[in-house]
Amino acid sequence: MAAGGKARGWPNRQKVLYYQSSAPEKWEWGLSGFVTEGWPRHATSVREGCRIPGGGAVTTALSTIVDVKALLDAGVHYGHRASRWNPKMRPYIYGKRNGIHIIDLRETARGLLRAYKYLVRVVSHGGVVLFVGTKRQAKEIIEREAQRCGMPYVSERWLGGTLTNNRTIRARVKRLQELEAMWLPAGVNPNKEDLNAYIEKMMTETGKLDPAKAPESADIRTHSKKMIAQLSRELLKIRRNLKGIRDMVKLPEALVIVDPKKEHNAVREARRMGIPTIALIDTDSDPDEVDLPIPGNDDSIRSIEIIISKLADACLEGAAALPPEQRAMIKPRPSRASSVVPASATTSGNGNHSTRDAASEAATATHSASAPTA
Repeated sequence: MAAGGKARGWPNRQKVLYYQSSAPEKWEWGLSGFVTEGWPRHATSVREGCRIPGGGAVTTALSTIVDVKALLDAGVHYGHRASRWNPKMRPYIYGKRNGIHIIDLRETARGLLRAYKYLVRVVSHGGVVLFVGTKRQAKEIIEREAQRCGMPYVSERWLGGTLTNNRTIRARVKRLQELEAMWLPAGVNPNKEDLNAYIEKMMTETGKLDPAKAPESADIRTHSKKMIAQLSRELLKIRRNLKGIRDMVKLPEALVIVDPKKEHNAVREARRMGIPTIALIDTDSDPDEVDLPIPGNDDSIRSIEIIISKLADACLEGAAALPPEQRAMIKPRPSRASSVVPASATTSGNGNHSTRDAASEAATATHSASAPTA
């Protein structure tokens, strides 16, 4: 391992994960105990090589963390067409019905439980969790749940170097603050005021900035129309890409990802920096690319929502164990109310998943009844 705790490579595909901690004596090696229990097939040396915070216990009842019936109702068990599968997902697949792979919900429940406990411990030690999901079905859910638990997120586009070249990203955030300050009234401190409240008041229905709505004392009024248009476009572009990570002052201790196959750049950067990854992973992806896979349907809105909401709950539970002064630094932001998702939304609309039929439910009811509750 290179100096500074950064894993520069993965010899023989053995991932050695490293966390920075202000109290090294509180950290311990291995996932044995709270994550490998009941996971004999997948308690490999790869996952046992993670370095995790020790101490503490999950106080939430296990039955409220993993509800297999809810997973079944949300269509989490639907995989991709069998012709598109990744053979490495074989241990997580229960069977096949009408050409569609059926994911073993026992493995989903175990993966979700492992990830939940892991995030509770990470956040309870002051760690930051970055939520990543840029696909159409995941954008709104990622943004809403990350805001609810006060964690950073990426929902628009993963900018190359977000983790490996974070200094440049912070420079873009500084530029964003400079542009926003140009639209504020004179005398307003941009570091203490709610910039979003000011900026949103000047937005038009089409999502553009209207200079006519800017305060009379705003610096933007001193520029020409052409310059105002250029600065407005730059401001909106940076805000769109960095709105979720503008307050992330340090590298995250873990990544929560929806569809690691699509977010391969984020996974690659996290592996290079030695940052553990937790991912909702479908049957067409490689589970070896992530550290804590949660096998499940990553194309259904309801499936994504039930998994990500549980992981956000884990962050909230971990934050509740922090000292008051650290807890005050995690500020859950208000988000839009969750809309009711119809049962038809269990498919993504891209043809990858079949609709729920009686035959598939019969195939999954057998193994869902025997799924573990602890």
